[in-house]
Amino acid sequence: MTWRKTQHLHFIDAPDAMSTPDLNLLVTLDVLLAEGSVARAARRLRLSPSAMSRALARLRETTGDPLLVRAGRGLVPTPRAIELRERVGQLVQDAEAVLRPVEALRLAQLVRTFTLRTSEGFVENFGPELIARVGAEAPGVRLCFVQKPDKDSTPLRDGIVDLETGVVGKTTAPELRVQALFRDRFVGVVHRDHPLNQGEITPARYAAGRHICVSRQGLRRGPIDEALSALGLEREIVTIVGGFSTALALARASDLIASVPARHTGNLRAGMHSFPLPVSTPEITVSLLWHPRLDADPAHHWLRGHVRAVCAGASANA
Repeated sequence: MTWRKTQHLHFIDAPDAMSTPDLNLLVTLDVLLAEGSVARAARRLRLSPSAMSRALARLRETTGDPLLVRAGRGLVPTPRAIELRERVGQLVQDAEAVLRPVEALRLAQLVRTFTLRTSEGFVENFGPELIARVGAEAPGVRLCFVQKPDKDSTPLRDGIVDLETGVVGKTTAPELRVQALFRDRFVGVVHRDHPLNQGEITPARYAAGRHICVSRQGLRRGPIDEALSALGLEREIVTIVGGFSTALALARASDLIASVPARHTGNLRAGMHSFPLPVSTPEITVSLLWHPRLDADPAHHWLRGHVRAVCAGASANA
């Protein structure tokens, strides 16, 4: 049994090469699919074009698919190659992570920007403490918060985003790592001089007010409306906004009623009157999401710990 070396990884050749594929070919396949060119892949792996052509021939024989076919002066991937591209890339990244020695995390010298995709309410409520915590330990680390218009997992898959917070939905990619941060419930919020600041808030009184609906998709109905409908009631939706902080800003400056998650908006509701909803609605679980490729990254692990700690503190004080 002998060792064979590639540009990036080390694998052991199996005694019976006919029954066990050469795992070194995974690196070659990953680079070929990424470059879409035999010449560019050869330069990247520091091989001759003829050696890369032979490797492609072996890949075609092993997979039973041409993988890359001629189109004009270039090469285009086959459907099988497109199907394999992401899987092969992840396999190579995982193998490299296994074989890479773990380096001690030196926070004082760490220079890195982490991109977090969150709702605007999350940033305004948890951002100040998170930034302070990170800056105290790693002054060279920057947090870049980007808006979350939907639940599409592509930014996490593509590495554009390092972390994401939100409620796990049906469109959330199954391979993502998910860790619950806190459970939340909806409350009603009005300005201090609003009529709902006094007396018992019954379902009828609540429904009779003028309401703000929060929906990124512009929907007019949700769990609150379903609960009211079961009682034969319907609320008047005056306006629809895309975020909780926007809803609270409108409620603070008008007679409108905002219905928002309590822990998610704790700091944003300061100086306003909050009350439990007079109808039963399901709790939501706000989670932290990241791609498996970053699971073992020491700096990423450190940041995840701070996000959890900030949210746990806010939950305890809610």
